[in-house]
Amino acid sequence: MLDDSPKKVEMLRKGRSIIPGFLFQLFQPLYHWTLAWVAAINYGFPSKSMKIIGVTGTKGKSTTALMVTKIFEQQGKAVAMIGSLGFKIRDKEWPNTLKMTMPGRFKLQKFLYEAKHAGCEYVVIEVTSEGIAQKRLSGVYVDCAVFTNLHKEHIENHGSFEAYKKAKLYLFRKVKNIHVINKENIYSDEFLAPSSKKLITYGLERGDVTQKILGINLQLMGVFNVYNALAAISVAHIYGLDFLKAKATVEAIKFVPGRMEYVEVGQPFDVIVDYAHTPESLEYVYQTLKPASGRLICVLGAAGGGRDIWKRPVFGEIAANYCDDIILTNEDPYDEKPEKILDDISVGILQSKDGSSNGSDIKKILDRTEAINFAIHGAKSGDVVIITGKGSEISMALANGKKMDWSDREVVIKALHR
Repeated sequence: MLDDSPKKVEMLRKGRSIIPGFLFQLFQPLYHWTLAWVAAINYGFPSKSMKIIGVTGTKGKSTTALMVTKIFEQQGKAVAMIGSLGFKIRDKEWPNTLKMTMPGRFKLQKFLYEAKHAGCEYVVIEVTSEGIAQKRLSGVYVDCAVFTNLHKEHIENHGSFEAYKKAKLYLFRKVKNIHVINKENIYSDEFLAPSSKKLITYGLERGDVTQKILGINLQLMGVFNVYNALAAISVAHIYGLDFLKAKATVEAIKFVPGRMEYVEVGQPFDVIVDYAHTPESLEYVYQTLKPASGRLICVLGAAGGGRDIWKRPVFGEIAANYCDDIILTNEDPYDEKPEKILDDISVGILQSKDGSSNGSDIKKILDRTEAINFAIHGAKSGDVVIITGKGSEISMALANGKKMDWSDREVVIKALHR
């Protein structure tokens, strides 16, 4: 295995601890840019030898990246993939344990180097706004940029929504060859503005590739997954792959780990694990799963560490409007007091539409295992238990930089077998 931290950049890394904070903030872009190019030089610019497909957007990156990868694989292409669902180089797969969707500069270049030497023709990367802002793509030659959608998110990290959007737009200004754009998002025109040699658009009714014409029949739930499928098929089409085979590939996908994933061991009620971490995605999940009869039992929390604090009361309000039972619990507390995070969500529950909890039964259980067990053991035939926030993640972020192994799915399975 290659060394992730060459001696030639050790001084750069140590510099962060001795440079005054205000001075580091001033020179931070240069620091990130320098590290990225040192990493690219160290590994010999491996991206030049492959077609790099960067997928960005607030939601849908993971599923779209997975769909693109499966389409290309099933049509005989050698593919690698990086994202929150894990790492993949041809037939070799391993989990993403970094607590970040897009790896840092040296890990990214090392991955690309290994993908190149494994004979990969294409690499599909989930491109995050933070990764863009930290110059992780400097020295990476991206051939195709894919835009899924844009919603209010990561405001604290970027300082404003405009800064967040600007980070996303940078990818399309950087990539000059191929752009794949969701034409039905409210911000589509801004992402269509940067020029490229090739452009393909998609949407339910508007665009070059549409659901209206294709009639994709997914096994995956939700209209958002139709958009993801259209994005993936559009990528395949612009690279000359078989259109109908691409459609068949996405239609055959039964589930995406941690994305509206049903956990079934014969129980008389539904249990679903989902990553929903924006107000729009949380509301859509609840709308989709709300049973005609029976209760919607919701286990949710919010990330700590000062991440998108504004979302917490909004989550509470959404939960109050849809859920019959609400169990608030830890998600990734980081260095914040978990009780404070749950209190912030509770504010939204109490300030919901009619000024009450809409009759929802509310319980706070900090221990996530206990919370999931409580939800499942209280469910009856016809109920739906939905556990949001972590999806397929395999660790939980705690105080002082500590992490603990975690899997919502595994906790659910154990609870169902008790």
